[in-house]
Amino acid sequence: MEFLTCVVAAEEDEYPDVAMSGAPLKQWSGFEAPGLDTTRIAVLHSLLTGESLQGALDCYEPVFVAEGEDETLLLRIDPALFDALALLDDETLYELAAELAANEVYEAEGVDPEEVLAYLTALVELAQLAESQGQALFVWIKLLQD
Repeated sequence: MEFLTCVVAAEEDEYPDVAMSGAPLKQWSGFEAPGLDTTRIAVLHSLLTGESLQGALDCYEPVFVAEGEDETLLLRIDPALFDALALLDDETLYELAAELAANEVYEAEGVDPEEVLAYLTALVELAQLAESQGQALFVWIKLLQD
């Protein structure tokens, strides 16, 4: 199953609009995040917050599900991960990117460490922007039909 994933910064109460949007990057600040899924978010959450992987997975139940032809899931980045991302400095960012790239979830798919660093950099920058504007981060996942 293939899917399209975007991470966006939006007002907390805009989540239904984000979920129903066919192209959230046209309306909200964010970036496309190929391959980002619940497991990868939970691994990042676990590494940054020290919470167990299972505990992190429990934080990422969809806040909205649009069913039908345009099936879309919307996850809200947990406040603990959001705060940790917004506070990351460059040195920690590089260390975290290396640690993520070596994690079995990423390593099994042969993800390039430079791609991990680019994704993390975009995520940190978006978290900092969202924090400055009093917004939340959401992960928009659209299931692509064959």
